[in-house]
Amino acid sequence: MGITAYDVVLTLFLLFSLFFFFVVVTLPSQYDPYHPEFITEENFTEDDKKDDSKSGYGYFSKNFDGERRLKVDVSVQVVVLGDVGRSPRMQYHALSIAGLGGRVDLVGHVESEVHPDIRANRLINIVPIAPLPERLRTDSKLLYILVAPLKVLWQSWALYHALGYRSGPSKWMLVQTPPAIPTLAIAAFLCSVRNTRLAIDWHNFGSSLLALRLSPWHPLVKIAQLYERFFARSAKTHFCVTDAMARVLKRQYGVEAKSLHDRPAAHLQPLDESERKEVLRRLPETAQYADELDKKAWRLIVSPTSWTPDENFDLLLDALVSYSAACSVTLAKQLPKILAIITGKGPQKQMYLDKIGALNQQKKLQNVVVTTAWLSTADYAALLGAADLGVSLHTSSSGVDLPMKVVDMFGAGLPMVGWSKFEAWPELVKEGVNGRGFGSADELSALLERLFGGDGELARMREGARSECGRRWDEEWAPVAGKVLRLVK
Repeated sequence: MGITAYDVVLTLFLLFSLFFFFVVVTLPSQYDPYHPEFITEENFTEDDKKDDSKSGYGYFSKNFDGERRLKVDVSVQVVVLGDVGRSPRMQYHALSIAGLGGRVDLVGHVESEVHPDIRANRLINIVPIAPLPERLRTDSKLLYILVAPLKVLWQSWALYHALGYRSGPSKWMLVQTPPAIPTLAIAAFLCSVRNTRLAIDWHNFGSSLLALRLSPWHPLVKIAQLYERFFARSAKTHFCVTDAMARVLKRQYGVEAKSLHDRPAAHLQPLDESERKEVLRRLPETAQYADELDKKAWRLIVSPTSWTPDENFDLLLDALVSYSAACSVTLAKQLPKILAIITGKGPQKQMYLDKIGALNQQKKLQNVVVTTAWLSTADYAALLGAADLGVSLHTSSSGVDLPMKVVDMFGAGLPMVGWSKFEAWPELVKEGVNGRGFGSADELSALLERLFGGDGELARMREGARSECGRRWDEEWAPVAGKVLRLVK
């Protein structure tokens, strides 16, 4: 007797039923507002009690109830589908939430140093996402199209597992985007299943970054734009980094976003002259040039980067070549030599290291030393405080985001120059007061010559940068995100 259509339908129905049963049974647990969490004395060690400002014990000791318990009214999964250590804004979110008694699961890849205050805080739990296999990482455009689906599948499962099974249910899920794919889809699904409220923190648009790899007219870019618009509407609330981005989100995505501008964190502080000298002699990258930097015979510039396509380092290298040539011209006014330190990690680093090596071999950087560094949080802050000038090469794929590195510079009282040909630039930089903009390598070279060989403009810009130190991250965060999350009234 042969297999009938009825047998096939029955088999498919049974398989589907088993799959559906498996999915339902294994769904992550729900957030239950009627069964609150509590923090108790047992959550803290004796060392935590000694350093109570960083461990969270200080907040606990001031707010526990008659049974020495702290009721957790707000719990948040802070989600980064990237390296947590290279996501300072999301780390600051976590610290601000914990600082007001909220419990945080900080979910992301742990590839570099995390802010030490996060490690110390007992209200913050770091949940690592399984890393992407090396064979799925590529910078090739052709291979990217082939590998991208596999990469998305891997990231989807790794993120789903970390959020759904390695961290408990929370009242809120605060998600960084980009990357939007697959982050927003996974977050939206889990929030609907777990009775969790979704908040999206827009740093840029993933579709605009994808357009740098492919082209603005590529079908995948169009699909990415539709994807972002669709899942944007699944969130209960939105934050973004600029007013310009809020306008785009309202006009093109149909959502209302609250502008939450980046502000410097407390560990970024200006240095006095004695502190600056100590830093210059302590850091390996500056130690051998410390005496010349003290005498202003050399000047120190710092350019933080993620070594990604939206930062054009050819601009800086071309400008430094022109500056080096200007230093060698006999009739030119005396110009100091430059020590340029480029900090950070990223995919294009080796490509630019090769270019720097070639320029040195061609003797085009005789009056300039270019070096790279990956620094701890404390040493990075110290380097910014000791530098003479910061350089931002962020070109903004969308035109409406801003580089947090500039905020870091202002927190350390460091004046800066940066690529300024995008809409949101004036929201951060006051031209001639705390920084200067440029739109080409020639303009950047001319700025370096003017500021380092000029009549005090750099000193005036430093005063302008120091004035930006007054308003810090927590002061910006509390009246915006703090109110939305119901951590402040």
